[in-house]
Amino acid sequence: MSVWRALLIVYPELDVRLPHGRWRKRRFHHVATDGEIRDAIESFGAFPSLAAGLTSGAALVESHLVTSDAPLRSLSEDDHHCFWPSPHDTRRQIDQFAPAGTHDSIFVFWPQHDFAAETTIPCRGWGLGMGASEWSNDATYAVVANAPARAWRGEAPGEVWLHEWLHGVCHHFAAQGHVMPARDADGAEVHGYARSEAEGWSDYYRDLMSGKVEEDGRKVGIPLAAWARELEGTA
Repeated sequence: MSVWRALLIVYPELDVRLPHGRWRKRRFHHVATDGEIRDAIESFGAFPSLAAGLTSGAALVESHLVTSDAPLRSLSEDDHHCFWPSPHDTRRQIDQFAPAGTHDSIFVFWPQHDFAAETTIPCRGWGLGMGASEWSNDATYAVVANAPARAWRGEAPGEVWLHEWLHGVCHHFAAQGHVMPARDADGAEVHGYARSEAEGWSDYYRDLMSGKVEEDGRKVGIPLAAWARELEGTA
């Protein structure tokens, strides 16, 4: 690959029925506001620059987005009785917009919350990310929910997308033999990093993406040379 090809699929609307008690199901119909969608898209637009800046230009991401004209109509339940839009739930759209071999990373934006009605879908976090597999059309896969404006402005521009992307990217480079720090993208505090009000966890991501995280007396993460080999197609 010459760049990481990333696609964001925006679901403005959610319309699902989820288990509610032993025998019943409850309908959740959420529609993201224009402001919530705008905040998410603006943040996603900053993600490629953030990735490049933290690696001195070694990690190059080319991104674009599409908007689903159909609501998100199903969610997958995990072991914690939480729900998320897995590749099973987004199958129609990822097969349409990101068939295998066309993208390296797939992102999904979904309206988890209806802040006006004060209803929400239980989920394990603002975002979730995983490595590439046949399930996700051989692309890394990450989902991020709608959030109040203050949440987007409380981080470095593009940070939440970078964070979830790194879960999949760390899986990719670990498979090539590069040692990742414990908890990969979630490992900042474990390794002694502090969050900055202006740049979020960028200090940690910078070291993670350049193979400089100190762990057990050695430096681990993704070496800058590994990015170069990947982009040359020789990794």
